[in-house]
Amino acid sequence: MFIAILEFEVAEADRTRALDALSHEADEVRAMSGNIDFRPFLDPAKASQVVLLHEWEDQPSFRAYTDSPAFARLGAALRPLMTKAPLSRRFQAELAQVVA
Repeated sequence: MFIAILEFEVAEADRTRALDALSHEADEVRAMSGNIDFRPFLDPAKASQVVLLHEWEDQPSFRAYTDSPAFARLGAALRPLMTKAPLSRRFQAELAQVVA
């Protein structure tokens, strides 16, 4: 499994716009081959923080996403809203257990 966590800051007034841009692309990204989850959210502890959690079957699936038109559209919509450079942490992970 490949996991990516993207964090970026926007002005408080732009939080909803940033989340709307991510939500607008969510269905297309979730339908991509290898996508397990695409979950944008606002950090309740930090008014300027937007977070995106990605889960992919493997790194090539994630790479196909970063080469996609959806990724390009997100960059075009989000980069102008960012007040600092984004931080993207990427992990190779092994699923140990699913507890329902």
